[in-house]
Amino acid sequence: MLYLGPSALKHRASTHLEHHIDNWQQFYQQQAHSARHPLLRRFYQAGMVSADTPLHDVPLLALDFETTGLNPANNGIVSIGLLPMTQQQLYSSQARQWLLKPRFALSDESVTLHRITHSDIAEAPDLTAVLPELLQHMAGKVIVLHYRGIERPFLNAAIKARLGEGIQFPVIDTMELEARLHRHKPLSWWQQLRGQKPASIRLADSRLRYNLPAYRPHHAVTDALACAELLQAQLAHRFSADTAVSQLWC
Repeated sequence: MLYLGPSALKHRASTHLEHHIDNWQQFYQQQAHSARHPLLRRFYQAGMVSADTPLHDVPLLALDFETTGLNPANNGIVSIGLLPMTQQQLYSSQARQWLLKPRFALSDESVTLHRITHSDIAEAPDLTAVLPELLQHMAGKVIVLHYRGIERPFLNAAIKARLGEGIQFPVIDTMELEARLHRHKPLSWWQQLRGQKPASIRLADSRLRYNLPAYRPHHAVTDALACAELLQAQLAHRFSADTAVSQLWC
């Protein structure tokens, strides 16, 4: 997961707007018939839970990408980490991570950040090689991530470049859940005058508020685990197990 500062977040929000989908279950049913590529048809044929499904019945998958930059139009995915989970359980034995050779060159900034070098990916496969397994893990699950402006648009762009059509899926964004609590209203003029800054909603800082341990950042499967634990803490503190998934997903 690349660090997203305020300017980067603003850039991502303004340049990569996502198509809003109101009914994910209906969307999957439609795509199961209209998707042209067999991999995508199978993905959508697995279906999606209805919007009123309680959280305790929702299958989840924590997902994290390391990328060569922030813009999916000219950057690529260099690592994927995932971890199946539910509201109460993490299935660590089923966690997976892949190193990939991106379609675009590594940048100095990305190498410094996630420590994946040119030699690390010299023999790595293209996303195409791991896509069947990745989509099998994702099928039927609501995806859990920290800032939806990375994983969803990057995977959509990467699949579209390889299969000729993109992909969309519902996500629960742990950053957005923190923003609901800590960024729901701007700071008052008095708070700004006193030099107070908005609460950080970065992954590591968000975890600290729930007394979760610090992990090495910018390592895909570790960040997926960190995000999964954060969601469980958020749910335990602020939501009921009977809360409908529609209250969290987007």
